[in-house]
Amino acid sequence: AVPEPPPDAAPPLRPLADAGRQVPPPFHHPEAARVVAFGDVHGDLRAATRALTTAGVIDDAGHWSGGANVVVQIGDQLDRGDDERAILEWFEQLADEADAAGGAFHALIGNHEVMNVGGDLRYVTPGGFDDFDDERRALPPERQATQRERQGRVAAFVPGGRFARLLARHNLVMLVGDSLFVHGGLRPNDVAYGLARINRETQAWMRGEAPMPGILSDFNGPIWTRYLSYAPTAADCADLDEVLAQAGAARLVVAHTVQIDGITSGCDDKVWRVDTGMAAYYGGPIEVLEIIGDSVTPLR
Repeated sequence: AVPEPPPDAAPPLRPLADAGRQVPPPFHHPEAARVVAFGDVHGDLRAATRALTTAGVIDDAGHWSGGANVVVQIGDQLDRGDDERAILEWFEQLADEADAAGGAFHALIGNHEVMNVGGDLRYVTPGGFDDFDDERRALPPERQATQRERQGRVAAFVPGGRFARLLARHNLVMLVGDSLFVHGGLRPNDVAYGLARINRETQAWMRGEAPMPGILSDFNGPIWTRYLSYAPTAADCADLDEVLAQAGAARLVVAHTVQIDGITSGCDDKVWRVDTGMAAYYGGPIEVLEIIGDSVTPLR
């Protein structure tokens, strides 16, 4: 059994800064001896802390203790919970600490990050609005929200805003060794479009340098599709085989769709689904996925 972490396990909030790591990271991270992945945390710091404790990569104070381990959080840090700012800033600190230790921590972009940068705030909690109130002064007049209490949130995540630029440090899709990670799923046309291109175009939009790429609003696209998340057909698995072959990967790891009984797999273990609904909004189990060579194991 995993011990309950203290509610304040994450370090105090700090100014956003880089510590020498490559930002954004390359699409392909070299093979690592141990890779751990976990899914949506939706503004729940306690769930995020418990997941990383289960993974064995943080100490009691919430600092990186995972050495050369590579951790991938597969999107949806935002919405449905009140701890979003603490999570975003803590994840940046973990990324710095992991890089300094020879490991890596990668938080990917999910559909809820894209929704916030795109101005869709329907899943933000009252606390989620309050937590970004100090960003209100940065909002350009033409983008001011109708309601004053929403303005800080809008300013934080508008393309080019401080927290949109933070998200632009992250990838949307990533290959670590021979494991491919994305929030929703991938089809052959996504690989043909270019996985590194998806990252570049998403990051440029979030920095306020380019329009939103259409692939982010495609409900069959990488952050929205659920075609592998329930009971994939033989045709679905054939599409996955093509994706993996084109990307040079052995497996795809996705989140986005809650698996009520914990982590599941499909297509002969070529897709792993790690959204266990661990956030308080859903109340699901804390579970992470461990990848060591060809061995893939859910951990609770």
